[in-house]
Amino acid sequence: MTTELLARARAGDGEAFWQLVEPHRHELQVHCYRVLGSQADAEDLLQETLLAAWQSLPGFAERASLRSWLYRIATNRCLNWLRSASRRMSVEAASLPVEPPEPTRRGEITWLEPYPDSLLDEAGDPEPGPEVRYERREAISLAFVTALQLLPPRQRAVLILRDVLGFHAAEAAKILDTTEESVTSALKRARTTLARDLQTAEKPPPPNSAAERRLLDQLVDAFERGDVNGIVSLMTEDAWVRMPPVPLEYQGRELASRFFATVAFRHGRRYRLIATRANRQPAFGVYLQDPTSGVAHIFGLFVITLAGDKVSAITRFDNSVITRFGLPRTLPNGSPD
Repeated sequence: MTTELLARARAGDGEAFWQLVEPHRHELQVHCYRVLGSQADAEDLLQETLLAAWQSLPGFAERASLRSWLYRIATNRCLNWLRSASRRMSVEAASLPVEPPEPTRRGEITWLEPYPDSLLDEAGDPEPGPEVRYERREAISLAFVTALQLLPPRQRAVLILRDVLGFHAAEAAKILDTTEESVTSALKRARTTLARDLQTAEKPPPPNSAAERRLLDQLVDAFERGDVNGIVSLMTEDAWVRMPPVPLEYQGRELASRFFATVAFRHGRRYRLIATRANRQPAFGVYLQDPTSGVAHIFGLFVITLAGDKVSAITRFDNSVITRFGLPRTLPNGSPD
């Protein structure tokens, strides 16, 4: 069937081409997301990849599998995008409406975006190769994707191909049009950097488990009551509060408490939270409640990182990511249905 579809696609049959690439489309988008850290950019690069594959299909010599060939196109399109003069411009952080506390540091990865679990479910979990090193859940977590962005582009691509997707060194070398020795060298450097940058922490409870629900219920209750002490008590001693594209990052309970009191809950602000999931982590649409009408308007998205029975990071994203999660723009007065 694949041979017949390939012949038809080479003859210009668009439907046959779509049947060939559709099984790989979602996983290619996730791959682009890991390389770029932005879902919006990943969507753009996926379209470029499919267009390039359609245009170059007559030259596909079948020396590698169709999947490997598509990964070669996608990976090199992403690398070219990262190298180009028109690549991501530096993000101008939106100014906060009040003077925030002095941050622990200024974050470098201001373009980071969350990836909806609904799209990850569509992508499925392609069978990893024999040399995969990261569990599927870990390999899409915000912490992992953030750490990838700190690697040089080629090291980033090598590590994803080898340790996340499990391609052999020879396959990765073909995808990147380089030598196995170069792949091995880049992988060694990437692993060293990633081991330094990725924080080691207790494993989170299983998704949708009783332990996870109990902790999240406590967090939602404290947040909707505006209980800063209650929120902070659920956090680890070294927990982070982040808010890309604003580059301010706060570590530790004391700084988190000061930030929440000074910025998030200033003037008695109240919020409502609606559960969703992103990057295989719990997440919430955050709605700011109008004190007069009681109507709550979308304010952003929280992605929650858990470690054991505590919260190790709260990452707040702005409204630009909300539509991808299918969340409403407003909630009427009263409890959400």
